[in-house]
Amino acid sequence: MKKNNEKRNLISIEVLGLILGLLWISPFYLMLVNAFKTKRDIFSGVLGLPEEWITENFVEAFIDLEFLKSLFNSTLVTGLSVAIIILFSSMAGYALARNKSKLSGFMFFTFVAAMLIPFQSVMIPLVALFGQVDMLNAGGLIFMYLGFGCSLSIFLYHGAMTGVSKSMDEAAIIDGANRFQLFWFIIFPLLKPISVTVGILNVIWIWNDYLLPSLVLSESNATIPLKMFFFFGQYTKQWHLALAGLTIAIIPVIIGYFFAQKQIIQGVSEGAVK
Repeated sequence: MKKNNEKRNLISIEVLGLILGLLWISPFYLMLVNAFKTKRDIFSGVLGLPEEWITENFVEAFIDLEFLKSLFNSTLVTGLSVAIIILFSSMAGYALARNKSKLSGFMFFTFVAAMLIPFQSVMIPLVALFGQVDMLNAGGLIFMYLGFGCSLSIFLYHGAMTGVSKSMDEAAIIDGANRFQLFWFIIFPLLKPISVTVGILNVIWIWNDYLLPSLVLSESNATIPLKMFFFFGQYTKQWHLALAGLTIAIIPVIIGYFFAQKQIIQGVSEGAVK
């Protein structure tokens, strides 16, 4: 009886998982199928397969979306932002974890408290301030991402440092290493799992962010989410082109995950253990 109940529960879980999987994949199905249709075919039947697979939609969307330029802008902003966040956050997390004082405790508390401040509450004065110093450009955007991304990243690095023994610092200093060599050649490699976790978390929100680039960047140097906004505004009633552009826009994310899935899964799991 017990085995039958376990088997029944397992089947129920599998059926539930299948249903949830179909619900999750259904928007992608609708997007991909309708991207190959004409405008008339979409309005005549959204769920069905196209009678004729139209590839010209992707060519036209690729050109109008200026995809290569938008991809370069997104890659540049995301890559530099994440690299700088990891650089500064890892050093700050190490310094705050190793220096036990009232000042370091207050600074760490300040970083943690900053995570509770919503961006919407500071975006107007922030943009006004950066406008006064003429930094409403990609460089200013990267600097803003550093400020908004450091709080959580420092919190994670600070927590990971509790698992790294201070005896490693003492041994390295006795062997003649300075603080720079100690951190970059001994401590930082040990933080690889949490660095991968920090990188994943920041890549996800920076790559997909629309609000902050919309306040800082112009259409000429827009990232993919911002360019998709302009693209959808241009093709509001031409869903075949809009969906083709959306399909093109998610391809880099799928390719990136395909090549980095091993490191992503390993980093998340090891970072969670840390």
